[in-house]
Amino acid sequence: MTETEPLVRRATERGITVLTLDSPHNRNALSSRLVTELHAGLADAAADPDARAVVLTHTGNTFCAGADLSEASADDAPTAAPLGLARLLRTIVELPKPVVARITGHARAGGLGLLGACDISVAGPGSTFAFTESRLGLAPAVISLPLLPRLEPRAAARYYLTGEKFDAAEAARIGLVTLATDGAADEALAPVLDGLRRASPQGLEESKRLVTADVLRAFDRDTEALAEQSARLFASDEAREGMTAFLERRDPTWLT
Repeated sequence: MTETEPLVRRATERGITVLTLDSPHNRNALSSRLVTELHAGLADAAADPDARAVVLTHTGNTFCAGADLSEASADDAPTAAPLGLARLLRTIVELPKPVVARITGHARAGGLGLLGACDISVAGPGSTFAFTESRLGLAPAVISLPLLPRLEPRAAARYYLTGEKFDAAEAARIGLVTLATDGAADEALAPVLDGLRRASPQGLEESKRLVTADVLRAFDRDTEALAEQSARLFASDEAREGMTAFLERRDPTWLT
């Protein structure tokens, strides 16, 4: 992929703006360029009077792998990155139009934060999920802003702590996704999009305001503290070892 090719592709289909994460070389990781392009796509959709909703999807077998560790582990990695992620997640939550995730692959770490920020999500067969942060010397700090108000608490504790992988059915059970399907994701998504097309712009905006109120209160209350926690952990020696071991495809020194 060249520098001139977009990492987030945009299309419009019958009143639905489709934003496709298209950075397969790093499994659609949240690089600074991808985040910038995603912001631009969301802003354009918000300003388009003909767009009723946004579908966030992906190319390849990974929806989003989370932070771009090649950027995060650099010596000059910006400490503002956690606040930048919080801003992206809040933008999705506050967008005046519904944002629907379509997942037909894997989601890890910060990619689960994107799912938490979306209003509705459909996961197809073969999708898998994991909070991998604890295995890298990190914690799912900033992504907790949209996730903890929506996840089943006992399940959040288990998967935050262990980093275990789980499937789409379990993701639906714990509230991470709206619907897990054994068939084609597009077929499962069709009645959802039809319902959104039939709704009025005002009806969608005001209804979304109701269902996102608790999530936005979490952002108001906890963004600064969780961003500080994330920045501190990313700068720690333990996290550097965890991220380096991951990039070098070896076990970290603490593995027993």
